[in-house]
Amino acid sequence: MKLTVLGCSGSVPGPDSAASSYLVTAEDFHLVLDLGSGALGSLQRHIAVPQIGAIGLSHLHPDHCMDLTGLYVAAKYAPGSPIPRIPVYAPPDAAERMALAYDLPIDPGMTEELDFHTWQDSQQIGPFTVRTAPMVHPVPAYAIRVEHAGKALVYTGDTGPNDALIELARGADLLLSEAALQDENPNNPVDLHLTPSDAGEHAKKAGVKKLVITHVPPWYNRVTQAENARRTYSGPIEIATPHAVFDI
Repeated sequence: MKLTVLGCSGSVPGPDSAASSYLVTAEDFHLVLDLGSGALGSLQRHIAVPQIGAIGLSHLHPDHCMDLTGLYVAAKYAPGSPIPRIPVYAPPDAAERMALAYDLPIDPGMTEELDFHTWQDSQQIGPFTVRTAPMVHPVPAYAIRVEHAGKALVYTGDTGPNDALIELARGADLLLSEAALQDENPNNPVDLHLTPSDAGEHAKKAGVKKLVITHVPPWYNRVTQAENARRTYSGPIEIATPHAVFDI
């Protein structure tokens, strides 16, 4: 299983990165986790749109899903269209929300190009077993566990601290964790995001083998955020950067 970072900028696209998007590949099947603002361009550096096997959206904030509107255009109008409908796994009402984002009629919206499914606790997507757990965020949001050939990747999406993330990440080979807030900032909002120390604490409690820090907003420093995660996690820590590849 291979993880490729398509976009890792937190909350908004940054000067050197699109917003959240990650490509998970095994057995020539390509699963895209989130497709935030600017990520469709980055994705096409690695695979063509018709090669997308499925998309999983952690939640429906624009920095995690808005380039689905561009994907709809590519699937509908690019040479070679129409292509087979691309499965999209997402929180409830995603089809309606994305139709509104592009000012389309709700029926059919994007459903002739994209095949929307609501997340279940567990589902088989291509060669992957994919499990989810609801997270703590202002909108319905899910952490996602992708398993293949005895290996496991867990992606937090966006979340405040919670025990469900620890349970979902238990024993994972790689935890791809957001760290959008600064440690010891008294103005941090509650139940919105993780600090680096939160990310490290969850990784430690879950017993994960490697922590990768992502979703750092462009107004904070990725390196500093990753270093601060060492306060609570003694295992290997890496930083998500655009087009970085992790073998799992």
